[in-house]
Amino acid sequence: MGKGDGDELAAWAARIAAALERLSPPAAAGLTGAGDGEAFIWEPAGGGLLGVPSVSRVPLSLLKGIEPQRDTLLANTRRFADGLPANNALLWGARGMGKSSLIKAVHAAVNEGRKAKDDNKVLAPVEVHREDINTLPQLLRLLRASRRRFLLYCDDLSFDKDDTSYKSLKAALEGGLEGRPENVLFYASSNRRHLMPRDLVDNERGTAINPGEAVEEKVSLSDRFGLWLGFHNCSQDDYLAMVEGYARHYGLKMAAEEMRPRALTWAITRGARSGRVAWQFIQDLAGRLGVTVPT
Repeated sequence: MGKGDGDELAAWAARIAAALERLSPPAAAGLTGAGDGEAFIWEPAGGGLLGVPSVSRVPLSLLKGIEPQRDTLLANTRRFADGLPANNALLWGARGMGKSSLIKAVHAAVNEGRKAKDDNKVLAPVEVHREDINTLPQLLRLLRASRRRFLLYCDDLSFDKDDTSYKSLKAALEGGLEGRPENVLFYASSNRRHLMPRDLVDNERGTAINPGEAVEEKVSLSDRFGLWLGFHNCSQDDYLAMVEGYARHYGLKMAAEEMRPRALTWAITRGARSGRVAWQFIQDLAGRLGVTVPT
């Protein structure tokens, strides 16, 4: 092979290498200090950990009707931030009752005033999308090497009947040779208590040689969460307290005697009373009054 052929082969190899590099995702975000971002989103297919400068959330004081759940989750999160034992938490139950909002609000409350004391005790939430659950082992290996403490969070977590990715979550929560890193805690919200569908056929003895084992497999995932917090539909009084709390906080000038009937009519048209419905009413009311509130 002549010199020209060698140069052509080298150029061809260089083009292949460049093409492969373009196809590869960029390196994951560094995790060496508290300045890397207030929070992260896990994007394994698009670059690893992507920094989030500011988290969208409401103040903890505005979450009404869920005080027992709030106090329990806040205490558990503070223990974790202080380096003490804490449990993974599953927030399950009625839709729109503030499960995901509570997680984000608790994170802010725990971090308040910590930065000046110890950067390594400032919690960094990491949002994990439902479709990326099977990459949790990869994420845990990345976080294990950091001195920071991370609160992994998955919103609206559930699995279909034939979905096997839940096994990755089971191993990440409690299992495997390495176990869960000491600097990582996992919180999830779901409308399902056991995260997986349970059909009546599961209880029929004629459908399997040992139907009890099939049921045990389905409920064993939620058992990996040491802390279960149930959320239930709110009363009319709690709903009105949510509306009035939002109105005061955002300076909406309307007499309670006028606002309450409007809020109740809004709930009737939606067929539900919840924190989400209360917030949607406040969005509508603020627009009518010409007041800007967060979206």
